[in-house]
Amino acid sequence: MAKEMEVLNALDVAKTQLYHFTAIVIAGMGFFTDAYDLFCISLVTKLLGRLYYYKEGSPDPGSLPSNVSAAVNGVAFCGTLTGQLFFGWLGDKMGRKRVYGLTLMVMVICSIASGLSFGKDAKAVMATLCFFRFWLGFGIGGDYPLSATIMSEYANKKTRGAFIAAVFAMQGFGILAGGMVAILISAAFKAKYPSLPYKYDPIGSTSPQADYVWRIIVMFGAIPALLTYYWRMKMPETARYTALVAKNAKQAAADMSKVLHVELEAEQEKTEVKGNDFGLFSKQFLRRHGLHLLGTTATWFLLDIAFYSQNLFQKDIFTAIGWIPKAKEMSALDEVFRIARAQTLIALCSTVPGYWFTVAFIDRIGRFAIQLMGFFFMTVFMFALAIPYHHWTLKANRIGFVVMYSLTFFFANFGPNATTFVVPAEIFPARLRSTCHGISAAAGKAGAMVGAFGFQYAEKAIGVRNTLIILGVVNFLGMVFTFLVPESKGRSLEEMSGEAEEENGDAIELSQHTGHDIRTAPV
Repeated sequence: MAKEMEVLNALDVAKTQLYHFTAIVIAGMGFFTDAYDLFCISLVTKLLGRLYYYKEGSPDPGSLPSNVSAAVNGVAFCGTLTGQLFFGWLGDKMGRKRVYGLTLMVMVICSIASGLSFGKDAKAVMATLCFFRFWLGFGIGGDYPLSATIMSEYANKKTRGAFIAAVFAMQGFGILAGGMVAILISAAFKAKYPSLPYKYDPIGSTSPQADYVWRIIVMFGAIPALLTYYWRMKMPETARYTALVAKNAKQAAADMSKVLHVELEAEQEKTEVKGNDFGLFSKQFLRRHGLHLLGTTATWFLLDIAFYSQNLFQKDIFTAIGWIPKAKEMSALDEVFRIARAQTLIALCSTVPGYWFTVAFIDRIGRFAIQLMGFFFMTVFMFALAIPYHHWTLKANRIGFVVMYSLTFFFANFGPNATTFVVPAEIFPARLRSTCHGISAAAGKAGAMVGAFGFQYAEKAIGVRNTLIILGVVNFLGMVFTFLVPESKGRSLEEMSGEAEEENGDAIELSQHTGHDIRTAPV
């Protein structure tokens, strides 16, 4: 093994410092916003149906037609997939920092624009909402590869997994915030504009002011993103990108010395790269990383089918088991309040703890073990819900159903939902890291679209029970594909990607790499 560039080695052994936590917050607030924006729509789709698709004389409140519902729920995923591929590639071409602020501004503008979707006519509102949610998703997509790559390249190898997982864990708080904002706003409007359930007053049950409720909930996601924009712009480019891709060790040393209490003096300004410059579509990449990329894409694809179909259709499952009353027994704002309360409870009891269990244990038991365990328990709980499904619909067993359902979320988050995000940021070469993470994440969003679009129809065509059985099979396949993903615990990024290898001229070497003074100073 060649002697690794000392500037990178210094990062691998650097003590955990304040700036590491600052970077987690800066990157994490992007993910907080991502989760809020992606999941808050599921809280207001029932309200959109009541507002824009009310039919006079109907025994039930208005609801979104299935094609409109699928579009509203799923269009952001289409944008996210596109954004992951585009910004993943751009992050490797232009540098992580240069495109990092751009993704955030797209998210802020489109969050606000989604809430301002204009027109009283249903088609106009839905069309503009879908248009802006597509571009919102595009910005969110860029956050995936860039945040993961930046955090992996800043971190030391001892706690790298926990740092990347902590960025991703902010999603849990985003989902939680979505539910809490919906509860507060719907409760405030309910108190100010009380209305009877639909069965007693079909028209009056949906007050005209309810139109403001969904808009405020959707637009609120812009606030945390806007607050972190300045700090994103202040972050220096990562040392690994500057040294390995831009090939400027001197600048890398200078950048890291500013923020990480690591004193580095790089005598040589330019590094030389020998041999290890193969591209994404080369035979060498296929030989070294082909199976790894298949593993990261397949596991993320399969996970997101299950994860997003569960998340987006929680409200339907809660209604099916009687946890939320039938729509006609509630007013419009009461329905928003109850759906938000149920989803907040699930997030609080299982989603958020699951993420932070991963943060606590990922550098102790490793990525592979957590991912395999997560998929295994998701499979077990999904079949345990599906096979005796009638048993769970009985009133006496509803609490048991919610507990089991929560456990599938817990093991999704203390499992593959976190690890599929972490691993692609660790195992590919620096010049392809952001691209490969973007490809893996895009495969995940393709799975999310299958979950959002496919299961919308599957649930109606084959019922909740059979849908849950299919999800159980999907989780089992995820367990199988996990065996293609290597363990990266405790190993440097250059070791994992092969950039530290000397054999066959594949190593990265400095042409003159002497006289470096490297001291890691305590905080």
